[in-house]
Amino acid sequence: MPRRNGGVVGRQNRTTTSKTSGLWSLSDNLESKKAGNWIKVFPTSIEYLIVAGGGGAGSNHAGGGGGAGGYITGTVSITTSISYPIIVGGGGAGGGGSVGAGAQGSLSSGFNISSTGGGGGGSEQSGGVPTTGGSGGGGSGTNSTLPTNKIGVSGIAGQGNTGGNGSATQYDGYGAAGGGGGAGGNGYNASGNTGGNGGIGMQNSISGVPTYYSGGGGGGGWLSGPGGGAGSSSGGQGGGGAGVITGNGLSGDPNTGGGGGGSGGSGSVRVGGTGGSGIVIIRYADTFAEPTATTGSPTYTLLGGYRIYKFISSGSIIW
Repeated sequence: MPRRNGGVVGRQNRTTTSKTSGLWSLSDNLESKKAGNWIKVFPTSIEYLIVAGGGGAGSNHAGGGGGAGGYITGTVSITTSISYPIIVGGGGAGGGGSVGAGAQGSLSSGFNISSTGGGGGGSEQSGGVPTTGGSGGGGSGTNSTLPTNKIGVSGIAGQGNTGGNGSATQYDGYGAAGGGGGAGGNGYNASGNTGGNGGIGMQNSISGVPTYYSGGGGGGGWLSGPGGGAGSSSGGQGGGGAGVITGNGLSGDPNTGGGGGGSGGSGSVRVGGTGGSGIVIIRYADTFAEPTATTGSPTYTLLGGYRIYKFISSGSIIW
């Protein structure tokens, strides 16, 4: 007759999946964990979003909007026991004083992948030509002696788009400025005395919440046009700062890569808005173990079946 455990004191016989196949039954896993033999399984790939710092806007009468920071997303393979540096770029300074054009934003990077800082917006000051970047800066409102300052510049393919053009002479020798390019679209051209809106950013749900990143900054307007002031221009959805009719441009939102908004109005030299800082976000399935170490104080969220790590300052991560 077959033997049964019955009343015999001892471990009950059971069917288990062979450990040599790499598969464990639930009871094997539980007993291994109790014995202190739990084996952590780390991910072999992760999803990422890398957004660079936005560009600063141009200054003076009608400054061009800053270009959005470069936007890159995808999946990358990783290796355990390697410390991966994470760099989060800062936004470029707005133009002002003798420096008319906005500064380019700083790059962000991780896992040997880099996004480029947004381009600076143009200025009507001599030499205030907008610059390229993840997305390009917008052209300034300019007079006929500075035609190159008026033209928005291109971004980097796969990271962003082109800045809008400033308008030609409208009143008192100046026009309005173009908006900076965004990750999702070009910056808008100025129209008459009204600055162009910044280009729209890109929406991404890697954080668990649908969020727009990398919007271009709005171009500055010109106050003294016939019939009153020009309308201000909005920054692109995704953190871009607004351009203004008169005064200093508004800064891009932090941790979005939004471009700075252009300054506007007559009188003393105005200052362009600063670009918004960048961000790096990674996620992977929560069936895999947490990293063995991180630096830079990333925010950790367990949501929707994912482990999500959000870096708003530079640091590192290792599994």
